[in-house]
Amino acid sequence: MPNPKRRHSKTRTAKRRTHDALKPAGLSECPQCHEAKLPHRVCANCGYYRGRQARAVDEE
Repeated sequence: MPNPKRRHSKTRTAKRRTHDALKPAGLSECPQCHEAKLPHRVCANCGYYRGRQARAVDEE
């Protein structure tokens, strides 16, 4: 099997890894309670999804 003849420099390794960082999750606003939520998910605060009550939420 072929092996590298020379080691890669730290700069070259870092250039390859520049795209490996995690990106923050894109949040959208719930139209019912205006809290931040993940898109295409039931709102954890009010339980609504696409204008309907998708699950019951405890009222504190």
